[in-house]
Amino acid sequence: MKAAIDFGRRDASTITVCLAGVDVVCDWRGAAYFPADDLLVFSDLHLEKGSAFARRGTFVPPYDTHQTLARAGKVIAHYDPAVVVCLGDSFHDDEGHGRICDAVRTEIRALASGRDWCWIKGNHDPSTPENLPGFSADEMAVGSLIFRHEPIAGPASGEVCGHLHPAARVLRRGRTVRRDCFATDGTRLIMPAFGAFTGSLNVLSEAFDGLFDWRQFQALLLGDRRIYPIKASLLTPDRSGARETTRRRLA
Repeated sequence: MKAAIDFGRRDASTITVCLAGVDVVCDWRGAAYFPADDLLVFSDLHLEKGSAFARRGTFVPPYDTHQTLARAGKVIAHYDPAVVVCLGDSFHDDEGHGRICDAVRTEIRALASGRDWCWIKGNHDPSTPENLPGFSADEMAVGSLIFRHEPIAGPASGEVCGHLHPAARVLRRGRTVRRDCFATDGTRLIMPAFGAFTGSLNVLSEAFDGLFDWRQFQALLLGDRRIYPIKASLLTPDRSGARETTRRRLA
């Protein structure tokens, strides 16, 4: 039986999709809430990316961690979940959790207070964060869902992952719009990067090949307090030279 996608309201601040029989509320801020398990998911926070750049001699404003946690705090306050899962690359490098200041450590502890907190290991941060609340895991199974950092090759029913920082590009009213997005076909959900200082990858890029049934695919674009569901046939690649590959994939 094909996995269903139910888009109830369109262009709303949240859109609920059905993933492996489980309702998922995709929030315009880039987090996903699972009501049945009272579980909230963030992906790719990349905390301390600014300080990682500074260590290599590239100096950028060092406010990304504070901004990311402030945004996450608003989402947590809205849903007040029993469980928070961070889907890997929560820190930009494996020493990032050791570079955070006491104020940030206190902020994370406040966000985790009264709830379970899971740090999924990512390729940027494979070690367990020290002196921070919560537990660390390679992946976590909850009912029919599996939470991990990187998508596995081929079909994976109920997989919720990050890593690829999905974005979608569409032509709208004569101009191009490119936004971070949730990527799903009702079987797998790839989360957008939540970090304030992260890049993104077009869902039509080769890295997404073999991960979705493109006949069922939807990109849920993050807008200003809105999410915009876009069918695969309306998406465009970042480079004009990629059009033929895109046509073959969507055929």
